[in-house]
Amino acid sequence: MADSGTGFRAAWRHAPGPMAALTVSVPAASAAALLLPAAAAEAVDTILDGGGAGSALPPLAAVLALGLIAALLGELAGPTLTAALTARLRGRLADHVVALGTGGRNPYPEGDVTGRLVGGAPDAARLVPALIGTLGALATSLGGIVALGLLDPWLAVAFVAGLVPALVIVRTFMVHATDLNERYQKVQARISARLADALGGIRTIRACGTRDREESRVLRPLPELSAVGHGLWRAQRRAVAQILLLAPVVELAVLSVAGWALSEGRIPPGDLVAAAGYAALGLGFLEQLESLVGVAHARAGRRRTDELLSVPVAPHGTKRVLPPGRGELAFRNVSVRAADDRPLLSGVDLTVPAGTCLALVGTTGSGKSLLAALPGRLHDPDEGEVLVDGLPVAALAQGELRRAVAYAFPDPALLGSDLRDALGYGRPGAGAGEIGRAAAIAQADIFVLRLPDGYSTPVEGLGLSGGEVQRLGLARAVAQDARVMVLDDATSGLDMVTEHQVMDAFRRRLAGRTRIVVAHRAAAAAQADRVAWLDAGRIRALGTHEDLWDDADYRAVFASSVSSTASGAVSGFVSGAVSGAVSGAVSGAASGAALGTVSSSASRPPIGPPVEDAR
Repeated sequence: MADSGTGFRAAWRHAPGPMAALTVSVPAASAAALLLPAAAAEAVDTILDGGGAGSALPPLAAVLALGLIAALLGELAGPTLTAALTARLRGRLADHVVALGTGGRNPYPEGDVTGRLVGGAPDAARLVPALIGTLGALATSLGGIVALGLLDPWLAVAFVAGLVPALVIVRTFMVHATDLNERYQKVQARISARLADALGGIRTIRACGTRDREESRVLRPLPELSAVGHGLWRAQRRAVAQILLLAPVVELAVLSVAGWALSEGRIPPGDLVAAAGYAALGLGFLEQLESLVGVAHARAGRRRTDELLSVPVAPHGTKRVLPPGRGELAFRNVSVRAADDRPLLSGVDLTVPAGTCLALVGTTGSGKSLLAALPGRLHDPDEGEVLVDGLPVAALAQGELRRAVAYAFPDPALLGSDLRDALGYGRPGAGAGEIGRAAAIAQADIFVLRLPDGYSTPVEGLGLSGGEVQRLGLARAVAQDARVMVLDDATSGLDMVTEHQVMDAFRRRLAGRTRIVVAHRAAAAAQADRVAWLDAGRIRALGTHEDLWDDADYRAVFASSVSSTASGAVSGFVSGAVSGAVSGAVSGAASGAALGTVSSSASRPPIGPPVEDAR
């Protein structure tokens, strides 16, 4: 299992100041605690021997001052160290989660991951301060036992006789508390995961009026959470009760032996006071149940963060320079299996020549989005390889891979301080001219320039429609200036006219760019050079949209969208009217009305011979 980096070596390496302060303050506090009974005993003996308070109290005051200063330093150093380790661990977890991506490598749902980041990380980061505090208490207790033995060996024997059952109680409590804390955090994570799902579908919940049902679903694990919490409380209550019963017995036994030793003249009166103090210190470790709960909580948090960090990340390659080429994309015998070994893609062999626009078409679950995820390593194949210009994408360093493959998604997240920053997110350092050109190609400059601050408009709180956000996502992909662009249903929120304008701009102004388009509409497939028709994880056929349209099963792929005939007729008309190409208009309007497609008479580069019909 991976190390979360919240141990002692990590603390010294990443937060040496707070760690040093804590490792000095805790022993100093223990030393002060151990010196205090001796100082009190000395003061008592001095006064009983006729010495004045002026000579008896200064050593006692010095010990008290040392204890106070050490305690204050520890109170400052502990939270500071925890904060430093929490920040570092959260950064590691965030980097790891991003590296895992969305390709099935991360087995934990979003809410669970959020719980580990928000709750598990600070819990794990408290482990070192909690252990140092517990070790300090243990050292103080052991010191108290040793001091009892130095006063009189029988005092130590009396104390140890009562200590053994107390240690058994503490050990049992620690094991039980760690398990309960881990269960508690897991149930919390399940609630967080359900809440995240509900928030993601809040519009559907409101539209369906199912708020009460969703509240019940999200909070269904609450009784289990309550039961585990009560179990932890009962375990703590039971351990405290047992120790509270045992502690007075141990103290009484020590004081009885001390009184007997005093009566026989083996110890002076001051040592009786010291014996009482050292007995209390010896039992102090057993009374630190709150600290032990903290250690158990920290151990549970560390287990959960270690679990997430242990999920393997696919390593990046070392090639930092792309080979010469214009973006030829090749899939060589690619297969992908689900966690239950069910095939999702099977033996896909496909070459996409540079500058070609290939549409991936298929019913839900056919594997088109999964295939589109492979070039950018959002998912890795279980067998086979994917190549860009003859080089396996797995051999590329992370930065070079991002320069090779760009993505646009149906629900793009706008990351950055303002729109200019968001559009250049995939290509830091892109100039204003490059950003503006990308926005113009994606038809996004039309509304961006109408904003009061234009490209300097802050992203936070920006109210845009789904289609406008999609156009910004497309612009970001264009600005990345990659050899291969993958549009995974990235125009689904656009109206038909805007979608045609965007795709037409892509065809004209990005003519040399290889494009993979996951198409759900007949119009989008019709504007591609070639179509790869996927069925059950295999390429069923490869050809132009016009040729494939003769197959009734192919037409059925688009049956769930708007009427194919109507959309084809309208899009064909728009294609001819907007582009102004007479041949495109005639072909588009005619074939669109007849076949529900968009056509163009422009010659298109071949991808290869059509795949045999697998029916």
